[in-house]
Amino acid sequence: MAYDERLAARIREVISARPDVVERKMFGGLGWMIGGNMACGVMREDHLVVRIDPDETAALVSEPHVSEFGAPGRKPMRGFVVIDPLALEDDAALADWVDRGAARAASMPPKS
Repeated sequence: MAYDERLAARIREVISARPDVVERKMFGGLGWMIGGNMACGVMREDHLVVRIDPDETAALVSEPHVSEFGAPGRKPMRGFVVIDPLALEDDAALADWVDRGAARAASMPPKS
């Protein structure tokens, strides 16, 4: 399954304003890393995956178009949420999610 190139370009435009961003193909999509920590990615064709503080998960998944990240039938991956394309139509909403993921990744110890 291919990822949405248009969504990837929109994410790239927002996240490229930050220093030390690395784009990498992963999980059949694209991920953007800061300090070696994934900030966000485009996966499942046209969904945005965002790194968050794990303690925010319950509050965020109660919002419309936000769900836990993980394979069906398996335990969700802590510290990540998936944003449905309906919540990303507005550029400001996309920028808010990308910035949230970038801030979380930048706050973590760098990986070598």
